[in-house]
Amino acid sequence: MNSLHQRISAVGRTTRSFFDQIGAGARFVAATFRAMRDTKDWIPEFSTHARVLGVESLPIGIFIALFTGIVLALLASYSVGDLVPPYFVGTLVQKTITLELAPVLTGLALAGRVGANIAAELGTMRVTEQIDALETLTFDPMSHLVVPRVLASTLMFPVVVAVAMLVGLLSGWVASLVLLDITTPQFLKGARIFFTDFDVRYGLVKSASFGAAVSLIGCRAGLNTEGGAQGVGRGATRAVVISAVMILVLDAFWALVWLSGRTLR
Repeated sequence: MNSLHQRISAVGRTTRSFFDQIGAGARFVAATFRAMRDTKDWIPEFSTHARVLGVESLPIGIFIALFTGIVLALLASYSVGDLVPPYFVGTLVQKTITLELAPVLTGLALAGRVGANIAAELGTMRVTEQIDALETLTFDPMSHLVVPRVLASTLMFPVVVAVAMLVGLLSGWVASLVLLDITTPQFLKGARIFFTDFDVRYGLVKSASFGAAVSLIGCRAGLNTEGGAQGVGRGATRAVVISAVMILVLDAFWALVWLSGRTLR
């Protein structure tokens, strides 16, 4: 009986802790939105963070998309074989890159770079009491540190993903020409035959939500850092892991929204 009581208590503590974390995260998001009103604090910092979090992340997105396009073209050709016309390779590459792989793979890679960068930077500021100094000087850490990072990440993730989409399609086209003996007209026919503007919009909207989630998680992990250098490392690791999980959750969420919208139409 005592053992059963302990198990029930453990489940209760875990459940309460889970909902406490959700509530704390919701309050953090609300505080971030309120801090956006202080434009004089975050506008001067925005361009710097847009460059660091977005422009400097372009090589990662390009590198991932380059090989993803090649692999997709080869696997598409292998999967369909002689059952369908060769131009369907272009269709599969275009749909898969724009709808799923470019946003998700790039988002996961940037979760490691951007999430860890934000968490480590703010965590170091926390343990070295720089954030306490800002508060002493009447600077709001939310508007001065969090908002520019969140906005820069939310706006620049779609830019990186858009470039990744283009590079993925180009690399798939080159692989089709060189390795699969598929002509350019055939590949373009497949890429255009089922293409809609929604394909690109869907991928970019997903990537914007990924950017917001990664930056918010990184900022919260950094601001809550405790315990010196080890705490900074733990915060950065936690930010990357939670960001990766959240990207997959959001990916499933947007798929459900899309399917629900198609069903309603």
